[in-house]
Amino acid sequence: MMRSRRGMALATAAGSLLILSGCSAGTEGTETDVTSDAGSTETPDSSAGGTCAPEEIQLIGQVRNETNPYEKAWLDGGDAFAESVGLTQTRLTYDGESPKQQEQLRQTLSTGNPECMVLNVLPNGDSDTAPIVAEVDAAGAYLVTHWNKPADLNPWDGHDTWISHITFDGVDAGAQIADAIFEEMGGEGGIIALQGILDTSAAKDRFIGLENSLEANPGITLLDQQAADFDRTSAFNITKTLITKHGDEIKGVWAANDDMALGALQALEAAGMSDVAVAGIDAVPEAVQAVADGTMTATVSVDGPWQGGIGLAMGYCVLTGGLDMADVTQEQRAFFARQTLISAENAEENLTPTANLADFECGNLFDRVTGPVS
Repeated sequence: MMRSRRGMALATAAGSLLILSGCSAGTEGTETDVTSDAGSTETPDSSAGGTCAPEEIQLIGQVRNETNPYEKAWLDGGDAFAESVGLTQTRLTYDGESPKQQEQLRQTLSTGNPECMVLNVLPNGDSDTAPIVAEVDAAGAYLVTHWNKPADLNPWDGHDTWISHITFDGVDAGAQIADAIFEEMGGEGGIIALQGILDTSAAKDRFIGLENSLEANPGITLLDQQAADFDRTSAFNITKTLITKHGDEIKGVWAANDDMALGALQALEAAGMSDVAVAGIDAVPEAVQAVADGTMTATVSVDGPWQGGIGLAMGYCVLTGGLDMADVTQEQRAFFARQTLISAENAEENLTPTANLADFECGNLFDRVTGPVS
């Protein structure tokens, strides 16, 4: 039995989506493999109370690209969950282009039965989230978003099928990697900073974390900072330019994600600068390996495979009766999730990202909540 829905709202939302769509784009870049701990879980509860039969449910994961190892790991985690419940995830990528992202979603919602769809989405930037939510709301599909949204847009403000918005404390992550670099530098010297896509909450918050750490460490000087858009090639080229400008004054590189950290590392190696402390965020396998090898200082894991599976699991549990939206608290509808600093001490045990299917059981969906997004 299907839910009755707002029939004419879809056309209205589609129009508003086109009006609101223009936004900055960005990509990140490389690859990884993800395996699942398939022996440690049970199929999510599909007991009475659901609105869709399990076989009717469509699972959709959407990220910027699969060249970025973190985002590929995200989609692989979605595949692991989908396979565990006998379904297939549709993998969508939009190449950091906001209009393309929104058109993909519009086409997806027009195909099949949207009332049995679950979308697990990385909005390209904060300004993309409102039109995405409007489109999905109108169609009656279930949605989980990650990372990017305006501060005044919340799932509990009349968005019945926007289950949750999941993000991570970027201020804390930015400060953690800054502190790790500063400690390796002995508390003094110059650094350069590589920012991400400036229209994203993640980039803004992580840089605030760096600024907080700089204030607490007066012996460290920020020589230069530029936006490299979470992209390895951009970071490589920018770092080469900054090496020419600042030379041996550079003792540390703070990067808002691992892809940029790895690009910076390549530029430093090409310049023969092997004693520069470098750190990023995402814990992609190549970066974790670099931390284990001692060529990078630190990274922060936000667990891409978990992100890729958890949003799909939330919608699946709602549609099959394992999760009642009336029981989901406001804190659970927009929350910070657990993240982990990866350093030389724990890098070896974090080399291979895995999706633990037990995390996706209906009773465990909110186990990683560390606090509400205010």
